[in-house]
Amino acid sequence: MLHRMKHHDDIERATLWLANTCRFLHTLKQYSGEKQFQTENTQRQNEHCLRNFDLSEYRQVFSDLAVWIYQTLIKNMEATIQPSIVLIFCWISPPVPAVLEHEAIAGLTGRRLRGRRFSRAQDTPEYSLDSLMKYMNLVLGVLTQHAVDPEVIKQIFRQVYYFLGASALNNLLLRKDMRNSSKGMQIRYNLSHMEQWLRDNKLQESGAGSSLEPIIQASQLLQARKTDADVDNVCEMCSNLTVTQIVKILKLYTPVDVFEEPVPISYIRKIEQKLKERESIDNSLLMDLKYSYSVTFTFNASSIALETIKVPQQLNIAKLVVRC
Repeated sequence: MLHRMKHHDDIERATLWLANTCRFLHTLKQYSGEKQFQTENTQRQNEHCLRNFDLSEYRQVFSDLAVWIYQTLIKNMEATIQPSIVLIFCWISPPVPAVLEHEAIAGLTGRRLRGRRFSRAQDTPEYSLDSLMKYMNLVLGVLTQHAVDPEVIKQIFRQVYYFLGASALNNLLLRKDMRNSSKGMQIRYNLSHMEQWLRDNKLQESGAGSSLEPIIQASQLLQARKTDADVDNVCEMCSNLTVTQIVKILKLYTPVDVFEEPVPISYIRKIEQKLKERESIDNSLLMDLKYSYSVTFTFNASSIALETIKVPQQLNIAKLVVRC
């Protein structure tokens, strides 16, 4: 059945397939005759439940199909937002994340515009942070319009936010010129808009905000005081960053002006020593962009009675009769 799903690269079509597949999966459970799925049924709905058939194997098939469609939807969203995360600058390579480079606070970085030395985000507003948030609104609207289960919607944005945060952090770690206190302030400001979007749409309990913690902590590390007296506080603050990531950021930290001192070597060594006390030491530098949270389709019973359903004539399945 998987290869028969056409236009799988279309957000709206993929959403429709996901919503319908999940609803069919819930229906197979609701009318399976299993007591655990009958608690919300009316007496009439329970009378419609199967008595001589076991649909558990079929439920597994449609559950696998729903997972595949869910993953297809996620990949499509990631491909769409990728240009908003990674913009190719006119005067440099490699790519730079829009979340990192988008300058919402005008003049904060003190960057001078000379000739063509400016972000492509200024040329192509479709890749701006505002446009990214508009895209999130568009997707949320499509998901809501097609009545995708609220719990599934939360899982979708948790996965997408992880991709956003991981991509931004990886680029930060690979770019020396992005590691300074002003850039840390700018990154944190941009991320706050993404967090506010979750609150505005009642998605703060989805776990999406938590998936941004590594890049949030990296931005805070850039802004933090870097003296021997601050070692304990910094280590506690960077609980979602690996030892390698923290040390990398500190070693290549670049002062924004002549009045700011470079990070003392003694400070970095004390940080390393303190971090060795962690129960588990992770030496990875880059985050895994292919990491996926496990998806679950929590049972969601329908209050619609079967006898009230009318099959549209346009479907040309008049022989289908629901015996109530």
